[in-house]
Amino acid sequence: MNTRKKLSELAKTIRSKNAGTDKITFDIIFREKETYELVKRSRSLTRESVCDVLNVDPARLTDFVEYDPAYAIKFTILRNRPSGSAGDGDVFGAQQYAPFLDLEVDLSS
Repeated sequence: MNTRKKLSELAKTIRSKNAGTDKITFDIIFREKETYELVKRSRSLTRESVCDVLNVDPARLTDFVEYDPAYAIKFTILRNRPSGSAGDGDVFGAQQYAPFLDLEVDLSS
């Protein structure tokens, strides 16, 4: 039995968006409590793993919340440069979630 699944197979929503001009926030939302709890127990999404996936210094991660009432894991990072400034490749921060789609989650934990 394969106990590994991609996060995109488990989550209802995986998204990123601006959180002001200097931050990008991420939401990973699950339909069922059971799936949400399995992912939490797997430790696939932690402060450390999020920084690894995004290849960012941990000091840039400003918030990390497991929000049980919404079956959601939410986190926020500081941008490299303000939204819309020269060199900003994603003005709305809406394309930053992509690395999480293929994140492997071990459900055997």
